[in-house]
Amino acid sequence: MTRTKKAGKAIIIGGSIAGLLSARVLSDYYAEVLIMDKDELPTVLQDRSGTPQAFHPHRFTTRGKMITEGFFPGFEDELVANGAPSSWNKTVFNSNQYGSITGQYQRNDIKFSRANLESVIRQRVLSIPHVHVLAKHDVIRLLASPDHTAVTGVLVRDRSAAGTVTEVKADLVVDASGRFSKLPVWLEELGYEVPRPDVLKVNIGYSTQRYQVPPHMTDLIEKWDVINIAGQPATGTFTGVFSFIENQVAEVVLYRPGGHFPPTDEKAYRQAIAELPSSLIKETMEGLEPITVVRGYRVPELYRHRYEQMKDWPSGLLVLGDAFCIFDPIFGQGMTVAAIEAERLDACLRQHRENPIPDFEKHVLGHIQAAIEPAWWLNCAADIQWKGVEYAGRDPLEGITFVSNVMNLLLKEATTKQNFPWYGLYWGVNTLSQPPRAIFNAHTVAEILGASEEGKPLLTEIMSTHEGKTLEEILDEIIPFKE
Repeated sequence: MTRTKKAGKAIIIGGSIAGLLSARVLSDYYAEVLIMDKDELPTVLQDRSGTPQAFHPHRFTTRGKMITEGFFPGFEDELVANGAPSSWNKTVFNSNQYGSITGQYQRNDIKFSRANLESVIRQRVLSIPHVHVLAKHDVIRLLASPDHTAVTGVLVRDRSAAGTVTEVKADLVVDASGRFSKLPVWLEELGYEVPRPDVLKVNIGYSTQRYQVPPHMTDLIEKWDVINIAGQPATGTFTGVFSFIENQVAEVVLYRPGGHFPPTDEKAYRQAIAELPSSLIKETMEGLEPITVVRGYRVPELYRHRYEQMKDWPSGLLVLGDAFCIFDPIFGQGMTVAAIEAERLDACLRQHRENPIPDFEKHVLGHIQAAIEPAWWLNCAADIQWKGVEYAGRDPLEGITFVSNVMNLLLKEATTKQNFPWYGLYWGVNTLSQPPRAIFNAHTVAEILGASEEGKPLLTEIMSTHEGKTLEEILDEIIPFKE
C-alpha cells in the first residue's frame, strides 16, 4: 500500500450498494478491481435474487445522497430518466403518538426502488475500464499466507460450470457480501479469535405492496412525497408508510418490531392499514391498482460486529456494509452508512498513500466502526422501547433509557408545538445528517427537558444519580462516541 499510482488487484465480495461504492473508491487506488457476486447481475431494472429485502422500500438520507453524488456526479438524473419522481415541494405528512406535522419538502430528492438505484450505480461502476464483475461465483473461503497473517485472495466456486473451484489472487479482499457474510467462520478457520457481535433481538417484520397509479389519479404523485404514520410502542400499533417509486408506482409498507408481524394476506393487510392511527393512507390508496402481492420480510436481530477490537487482523482484508453491521430498515440508515463507510475508506486510502502507516487495515476498521456507531446507538435507543425487543451486546447500553426519553420529549415538543426547527433537528440526527451531539449536548438537552413538566424530573434525576458532575460530563459518559 505504499504505491503512489494505481497498482495491484482488489476483490470485492458482493455486488450490493456497499460493494459498488467500495469498487468506485478502490478504482482510484488499484489497477484492477474485481466484483464477485453469487447472482447473475441484472441487465434491466429488477432485484437480485440474493437480496430478498430489495423489494421493500429503500432510501438514501440527505447525507448518503451527497456522498454518492460526490462519487457519481449526476446519478440522480439517471434515476429520473428511469422514471423516478422528485420530492421537491411535495407534501410530507408525519404522525406519531403526540399528533401530526405536515409541511412541504424543500429539497429535490429523488425517490426510487432499490433495483433502479443499483442499476444506475452498477452501470457507472462498470463503465470504469479496470473494474470487472465475476458473476455466479460463490466465495468458499479466504486464501492466506502460510502464517495466516495476510489474506492473499479467495477460493471461488463457479455456479455455471459444474462447481469448478478456482483460486483468485488479490492484494486486497473486501467483504461486502451483506447479512449472509461468512467472514466470522473464515477468520476462525485461519485461527483468529473473533469477538461475539453486539446483538439487538428485534424480531422485526415488514410487509410491502406496490400499486399502479392510474392516469386519472396522477395528481397524487404531484401532491404527496410521503405519508408516515409511526407505530406507537405503548400501544403496539404498526408503522405505515406510503410513498412513490419510479413509473407512477406507489408502495405501502407496514412495519413493527417485537415479534408481532404485519400480515401478508391481502385482505388482512388492507384491514391493518385501515386500523392505523390515521386513516390518511387508507384514503389515499383508494382507486390504486395492486401490481404485486403483499410480500413480507423478517429481521430476527440486528448485529454489530466488533472486528476492530480483535487483537490480530490479517493484512489485505477489509469488511463494510451489512457484513459489518445491519440496522433497522425503517430508519433508512443502511445505505447511508454504507456511503459514509466508502467515504472513510477513500480518506484512509488517500492518507495511507501519502503517509503509510502500520496495521493499515485495522486502522480502517476503526474508522468504519466510528461510522457505524451513531446509527447503531440510535437504533438501540428507538427499538428497545418496544415490548419483545432485547439487547444482547457485550457492553451495557448505559443511559439508553435516558436517551430514548430525551428523543421522545424532543419529538413531543416538536409535534405538539409545531416547532419545525426542533422537528428538523430530530430527523436530522435520525437520518445521520447531523451527529447525535447536535441533540446530546448540555445546552440542548437542558432546553428539551426544561420545556415540559414531564422533562424537568428527568433532568433532576440524571444530575442526582451522577452527583458532582456537570451535565456535559454526564453526557460524555452516556454517549460512547464524540462525532
